[in-house]
Amino acid sequence: QLQFVESGGGLVQPGGSLRLSCAASRFTLHSRAISWFRQAPGKEREGVACIPTHDNPSYADPVKGRVTISRDDAKNTVYLQMNNLKPEDTAVYYCAVKWYSCSSDINEYTFWGQGTQVTVSS
Repeated sequence: QLQFVESGGGLVQPGGSLRLSCAASRFTLHSRAISWFRQAPGKEREGVACIPTHDNPSYADPVKGRVTISRDDAKNTVYLQMNNLKPEDTAVYYCAVKWYSCSSDINEYTFWGQGTQVTVSS
């Protein structure tokens, strides 16, 4: 069974940091673009960051300068380093894969993780 498992979420104070991980098992991340999305209560799922097979990562405007996405294909894992977290970053964070290039269209992603909760609160 294919698995894509997120971890690293939790409760953090404003200004704090978290590092999310997304580990794939039974399939390879090679030749795939991986995105992090998030969904806050009552809101639509939105893209946060994406790292393609080649080229540079891309970031959503609300997180630019605070978030870094990276990948380790040898470990079949993608990371999302989030710094200077704000209450508006509170959401369930999901990783998702598609072939080769990034897209903001969630329908283009073929496989999703189960999500990890990030709560930013004092």
